[in-house]
Amino acid sequence: MRIDHELKVQSLNAACGQVFELAALKAKALLAAWNPARGAPVFTLSGQYTSRAWTQWTEGFMYGIPILAFDATGDQTLLELGRSRTVTHMAAHVTHHGVHDHGFNNLSTYGNLRRLMLEGRISHNDWEMAFYELAIKASACAQAIRWSTTALGGGYIYSFNGPHSLFIDTMRTLRILGLAWQLNHQLQAENDKVISLLSRLLEHGLTTARYNIYYGNGRDYYDIPASAGRTVHEAIFNTNDGQFRCPGSQQGYSPFTTWTRGLAWAILGFAEELEFLAAINPNRVPEPLRPVTALALREFEKAAMVTADFYIMQAAARDGVCYWDTGAPALHLLGDFRSRPADPFNDYEPVDSSASAIAAQGLLRLGRYLARQSDRPELSSRFTQAGLTVARALMAEPYLATDSTHQGLLLHSVYHRPNGWDYIPSGRKVPCGESSMWGDYHLVELALYIQRLQTADKYYRFFD
Repeated sequence: MRIDHELKVQSLNAACGQVFELAALKAKALLAAWNPARGAPVFTLSGQYTSRAWTQWTEGFMYGIPILAFDATGDQTLLELGRSRTVTHMAAHVTHHGVHDHGFNNLSTYGNLRRLMLEGRISHNDWEMAFYELAIKASACAQAIRWSTTALGGGYIYSFNGPHSLFIDTMRTLRILGLAWQLNHQLQAENDKVISLLSRLLEHGLTTARYNIYYGNGRDYYDIPASAGRTVHEAIFNTNDGQFRCPGSQQGYSPFTTWTRGLAWAILGFAEELEFLAAINPNRVPEPLRPVTALALREFEKAAMVTADFYIMQAAARDGVCYWDTGAPALHLLGDFRSRPADPFNDYEPVDSSASAIAAQGLLRLGRYLARQSDRPELSSRFTQAGLTVARALMAEPYLATDSTHQGLLLHSVYHRPNGWDYIPSGRKVPCGESSMWGDYHLVELALYIQRLQTADKYYRFFD
């Protein structure tokens, strides 16, 4: 990836404005047309959103988009759309014990609404604030109770695949535990046993950094220095004794390649948790957790930096957009694809713009964290400028869906390539031209993050 070191945040003003304008129009149209009985919209087929009966992990993004668009534009209609749908439809997600995605669904809705009220963008109401905070507390406990222990004494929040399964995705959903802990909440188990939500956040993050991220130190035959930052979608454990057994992948090509949306979840998840841990008042952390918190800061920074570097190395050179898997079997047929812009219309392997949108925000957050926490300005600049380079590409054609008849916002997103769920247009050989609800949400969130960097508005983060 060729990083544009001359690119300025301000140069993306017009692009961010177009993202917000399109997001507002498309969110209003989709919410007016969508029948909730169909389940949550997941991805588009021929430009029209459809559902997929797997888990309802995208519903919060559907209502979160108008909430974020309101944040950017002040359009009260958008606020009411997102707020009313949150009240009407999101309660089931708060107490859903069968998934690991609480930070997706419930911070995109209840969390954003609480943040806007704290910022004074929504009129303060004690009961409404209590409603948002109760949802966040309950959601955090529903996620934290999904717990498996490892042979080394740590543990992890297991995925919807079961107690043996640690997903990299959870690094970005983990943040809801941090917010609930800030609200002085705790998980209570059998016999009123108190379980710290901060402890579970720290342990899950450390386990993820240990088993889902590769550092080029020979952990397996393919773990060489040149592949440092390789990210495993799923780490698999023996639930009888907690021993790590092997890497796995649900949505990537193989356990020994990197599914790029998983890589993106790692970059953004670790960067956000670094921001959170660095902002905690040390006196609030219980004495037994202080050494663990210090360890987590070191290990999360290491994981964030190595995955960010790996993304930069693997992404297409001229725009920083990535293909769906770094080892996808037909990538070699594209030739030296890293020397030119990503080609979503090629005949061999699909691009995944949603991975790039998630990674771009992670790169920007990591750059800002390093600027404030270290004496390594060259690293801060590298990641910041990489994030801006990717954002510029995504906020323009061929990625921005300017066609009003297309219900999506970010084009060329991929959901589940191995399962063949993604739509391949007539005359094409691989999926292209379609959108996903998480891709659209993260493009709007990326634009909002960039907008907030340029204004006097409060820095955009999940725990304020």
